[in-house]
Amino acid sequence: MIIRKSTQQYETWLQARMPVLAADLDFKHQRMKESAFSFLRATFYRWAQAFPELCDDLMAAPLVLGVGDLHVENFGTWRDTEGRLIWGINDFDEACRIPYTLDLTRLATSAHLALEAHALDVSADEVCKEILDGYCESLERGGRPFVLSEHNSILRDLAQERLKDPARFWNTLLSLPNVEIVPADVRKALERMLPEGVCHVQFKLRRSGLGSLGRRRIVALGTWCGGCVAREAKELTCSAWEWAWPPRGKSAGIAYEEVFQKAIRCLDPCTKLKGNWIVRRLAPDCSRIELASLSTKRDTAKLLRAMGAETANIHLGSQDPKLLQADLKFRGRARPDHEWLHKAALKMADLVRDEWREWSKSE
Repeated sequence: MIIRKSTQQYETWLQARMPVLAADLDFKHQRMKESAFSFLRATFYRWAQAFPELCDDLMAAPLVLGVGDLHVENFGTWRDTEGRLIWGINDFDEACRIPYTLDLTRLATSAHLALEAHALDVSADEVCKEILDGYCESLERGGRPFVLSEHNSILRDLAQERLKDPARFWNTLLSLPNVEIVPADVRKALERMLPEGVCHVQFKLRRSGLGSLGRRRIVALGTWCGGCVAREAKELTCSAWEWAWPPRGKSAGIAYEEVFQKAIRCLDPCTKLKGNWIVRRLAPDCSRIELASLSTKRDTAKLLRAMGAETANIHLGSQDPKLLQADLKFRGRARPDHEWLHKAALKMADLVRDEWREWSKSE
């Protein structure tokens, strides 16, 4: 089976670059059986192999510094330097230089699979139209961050409904297993990102996400001014895109910080790249809006359109909007503007379902 061979080869490549937690990889393999959507989230390495072959007509599109592993659960909230609640893409583990069409196709495919899993009444065609309309609108206005204060009222209401219960959130972190040995550079990076005067710091090992399962996540959890604070360090390496398509010259390296620094964005001041580790704040208001929580077709459409717009915010950091608009116009000629995206998303969704079924047959 191609998927089993690809998984084995990718994990061997990953293990040559960092210590990998075997138990977390086993857990990841089990979670890949849950649904086609979970399988998609866990297997960007396979997507990186398959997309250029199945969607070769999209590979000539303008290049951007993109997300790579973009999907509908890669969006969340954080606080900017003014303490405002911001919404947007919140994970750039697989950031790399790719055709802009890859990010859009993966986002549309993931939305279709997620909506299918939760039986929401939105068609694949509607998914693609909303995402692409949001993307094009953002290009036209030059991008705009999603500040959930004065503007974006619908998105703000959806985000606030999903804010985690603080007591449960902190109890979950406190219950994590302690880390016996924390690498000196990681300990130093975490301690520097904690507020001055924090006390009773504990170091915990955290299991989270899906695509990144197997990588070390170390949490520094302490008490400050009468409450809990936490910072997480997650180990990174270059994107799986480089595994699938090795560069002829020098590796592009880790693009995590570069992509969000260049994007049209309100930055999270508590997210920093320290060596091969990304350090960020963990808190109850760092949350995400899940499609499963949406109750109306209108809310779903609004969220998908916002996801398309936020994707453009990222791409605008590394590409001239006029080039992106010209390519979109070319792809939409003589047919509905979003037809190319609809066609590509259906093709990739079929592949994901087929390989998920193959994977699910294994013991």
